[in-house]
Amino acid sequence: MANAITRQDFLFELGTEELPPKALKSLSQALEKEVVNGLKELFGKQAADVFSDTTVNSYAAPRRLAIVINNLADEVPSSTFMMQGPPARIAFDADGNPTKALEGFARKCSTTVDQLEDVDGKMSFRQELPAKAISKELPSIVEQALSKLPIPKRMRWGDSRTEFVRPVKWLVMLLGDEVIDCEILGLKSGRVTRGHRFHYNQEIELNNANEYLENLESVGKVMADFEERREKIRAQVIAEGELIHGIAQIDEDLLDEVTGLNEWPVALTGRFDQRFLDVPSQALISSMKEHQKYFHVMDNSGKLMPFFITIANIESTDPQQVIHGNEKVIRPRLADAAFFFETDKKRTLESRIDDLNNIVFQKDLGTLHDKAVRVAALAKHIAATLGQDESKAERAAMLAKTDLMTDMVFEFPDLQGLMGYHYALNDGEDEGVALAQNEQYMPRFAGDVLPESEPGIAVALADRLDTLTGLFGINQPPTGSKDPFALRRASLGILRIIVERKLDLDLADLIQVAADNHNDLPARKGIETKVTDFMLERFRAWYDDEGIAVEVYLAVHALKPTKPLEFDQRVQAVSHFRTLSEAQALAAANKRVSNILSKQDSEVGDSVSEALLQEDAEKALAKAVAAKQSELAPLVAAGDFKSVLEQLAELRPTVDTFFDDVMVMADDESVRNNRLALLKQLRNLFLGVADISALS
Repeated sequence: MANAITRQDFLFELGTEELPPKALKSLSQALEKEVVNGLKELFGKQAADVFSDTTVNSYAAPRRLAIVINNLADEVPSSTFMMQGPPARIAFDADGNPTKALEGFARKCSTTVDQLEDVDGKMSFRQELPAKAISKELPSIVEQALSKLPIPKRMRWGDSRTEFVRPVKWLVMLLGDEVIDCEILGLKSGRVTRGHRFHYNQEIELNNANEYLENLESVGKVMADFEERREKIRAQVIAEGELIHGIAQIDEDLLDEVTGLNEWPVALTGRFDQRFLDVPSQALISSMKEHQKYFHVMDNSGKLMPFFITIANIESTDPQQVIHGNEKVIRPRLADAAFFFETDKKRTLESRIDDLNNIVFQKDLGTLHDKAVRVAALAKHIAATLGQDESKAERAAMLAKTDLMTDMVFEFPDLQGLMGYHYALNDGEDEGVALAQNEQYMPRFAGDVLPESEPGIAVALADRLDTLTGLFGINQPPTGSKDPFALRRASLGILRIIVERKLDLDLADLIQVAADNHNDLPARKGIETKVTDFMLERFRAWYDDEGIAVEVYLAVHALKPTKPLEFDQRVQAVSHFRTLSEAQALAAANKRVSNILSKQDSEVGDSVSEALLQEDAEKALAKAVAAKQSELAPLVAAGDFKSVLEQLAELRPTVDTFFDDVMVMADDESVRNNRLALLKQLRNLFLGVADISALS
């Protein structure tokens, strides 16, 4: 079928005022997705054949969104559509007249009874759908795609009621060399695009859709391909860094943003005064990045160099003038950062503690000062539990949010914590207390580094636990996709710190202390269980990312151990056990034992009477279980769950023989109860690690 279809190239381009640079990439991707979905829906079952030789490319630059589809079928092929109605056996009455059911079906199909046919016992209507030109369908597909773009707030302009992310200026719609006659967003379609605002601020007439990229770049000085433009900027920035014997630092989000700001990118290097390097480097980097969209440069030892790399949207005949202009602009920005730094240092962090009373953390949970007091108490408890310096943990926690009251952090919020570290050192605070000011926010995101200092670990845990407990305590846990306080991320951070730093901490204990630190929590009752369950549930995604089977997680979660480090040790042990040849049979046996025990009307005893053992197989199992109870106790106490399960795997032949040779539900009640007690002891050996029955 595909060979019989005539194919042409399709071009859609929407010209606009400058689009939001941070959203440009997502807008372009969404446009491509929605147009392709619209076409697939149009072609229906024939889409796979029709699209077999078709390629789709989307383009995005500051003043345009475009999509080019090569080898697009220029018509939707004819097809046959079959509608099924009532069964043939009830379609006619005894006299051969059509029933009401059949007449109703004919009306639904807008046809007459004589046009219906019996197909496999069903009265059916065969409808021939004629071929239709794709040019007639494309405008509505594009219009629908534009309406579905992820635009949080659309704008209007002039006296028009048309809405889009930015005012629209021109519209190109070509199928091959023909203009698709239509109107979209108030614009009449044509074949005229426009070049670079400065290099070629003129119209460019396109004779054919396939001329788009080449003419736009060679004539109009516009690189429409977002990815190509992005990689050109990357290469230029790296090369500029090498010219000054440095290493240009490329932030991927910043790279996307400057790609969205430039149609014809040219990288240029400027410099700033050496004296500004006395300011913490991250403050200078934030100023350059946030305000000017500059890339910074490090030397081989990782120190900031007094240079910046900017991306100009013009190939200047006098690039030095462009550089000079950027240097002139950045100077006062960096001077502001230096001024904030020197001014902030005139007050200690300690002197700012009372200022925290002026900021509300959450209306039901008090001010930042209230939170600091709670976090300090919990951090002290954590330090004591771990045998660390309690006073340093408490001190670090009381100072932890004070840098929010500084001018530097007010101007550059992303520097919170880091500036606290610098100001704490300036105040003469202990090194660990200073490190904790920055480490309290670690890990900031998935895969981020963890706090290393003892006070930093205590504060990072205490801060998150206080927030979790407080919000659950006022009945504001996350719901669905809504998690305004990022409690899921906070939980993962806590679990990572405890597991990866190998801390012997119990969540239930920490949550109880955290809850007791609050004056009034309406949902205080049972909060230890609620928050612990919520946090342990985060392990599920964690282990899924590690490629550990969900049944392994469920086997451990069934026991709900509240120590994250122990939880992880059990999971790793079960994951290893699962690879052993004995695992499946023992899991099935555990499942069988669990089912037998659960069906008993009364509580099964714990002790086994040797005198009541009759069969050789049950005597062997009782002896093996008794031996393992003694051997495994020290291993369980030491948390060596892997060795525990490896030793339990040795029981497989004894267990198999027991079930082959022994009737558990014996007629003699005392014998039966003795055998049930033996099975209970066997199951409890495994439950010392996990519910192995979950693996079967």
